[in-house]
Amino acid sequence: MSTLKLKIACSRYDHVRALFDGTVPIEGVDASFESADNVAELFEKMLREQAFDVSELGLTFYLRTLELDNPPFIAIPVFPARIFRHSAIFINKASGITKPQDLVGKTIGEFGTYGHDAGVWPKGILSDNFGVTPDQCRWVIGGADEPMPPYDFVLPRQPAGVDITPAPTGKALGPMLEAGEIDAFISALVPQCVLDNSPHVGRLFLDYELVERDYYQRTGVFPMMHTVVVRRELLVQHPGLARAIYQGFCDSKNVMMEQYRKGRVQQHADLMIPWFNSLFDKNRELFPADWWPYGVEANRKTLDTYLRYFFEQGLSKRQFTCEDIVVPELLGT
Repeated sequence: MSTLKLKIACSRYDHVRALFDGTVPIEGVDASFESADNVAELFEKMLREQAFDVSELGLTFYLRTLELDNPPFIAIPVFPARIFRHSAIFINKASGITKPQDLVGKTIGEFGTYGHDAGVWPKGILSDNFGVTPDQCRWVIGGADEPMPPYDFVLPRQPAGVDITPAPTGKALGPMLEAGEIDAFISALVPQCVLDNSPHVGRLFLDYELVERDYYQRTGVFPMMHTVVVRRELLVQHPGLARAIYQGFCDSKNVMMEQYRKGRVQQHADLMIPWFNSLFDKNRELFPADWWPYGVEANRKTLDTYLRYFFEQGLSKRQFTCEDIVVPELLGT
């Protein structure tokens, strides 16, 4: 495969740093990388303009492109952002919400769009584990701490039987939560009122780390938010390109994991985070050797869970499978 110039967009996560700085190459590719302080800026550029050849993309945004007449992208099984999301549910303490079931009948804000990645997971967990379904609540969509209309660079969905409205003009959901204008808020971003320890707000799951660790022990599911997509036409023109990109992301992740393992010798002094060594060892007891696995087989259960939630929440016309969303040549990874 001759050298191919590609524009690649991705957040500067520690596990992709080796790609950004050139420590890890992508075979046959001369790559230029772009990042942004807000990853949604990359998503918007990719969806509006196809501004990149390869891009990180929120799963919810990617899946909605698959229902276009000519879907422009196909995913490789790389998942650069994974975060447990019990901690993404915030409440107003005067709302009467003390347990998940109390969300029934309440007004809940959601960041960005109905069905953003950090919203699909909590809603699915609430349904599976506590019997709380989206149609039992009212939904208000907007910005976290700054007024923002719902994202318009993605196909909107209005699931049947679900009450969804945009936030009032000039209002943001974090301040609305603190003021009691909404009862709860599900968001990828922690609202400032929570960061400021406002006495009026808190998390639904107070000891969310214990809850999330228990969830992982019970299910083996480590929720992914984003994947990496490639323009389909490129893969037709350049056989083998998908595997080369996939391998580059794998190699970069492995470089960082090895640095973390070696860092135990000096108690991760380079990070300057107190007791990080203890946290790292605690995580080693819970997770397999590869904490952030790429490939289909190691992620099939987690992907299937997300795809089921996506369908059950009315965000797709049918329930997608791994075979629908991942480039065929990498299905065996």
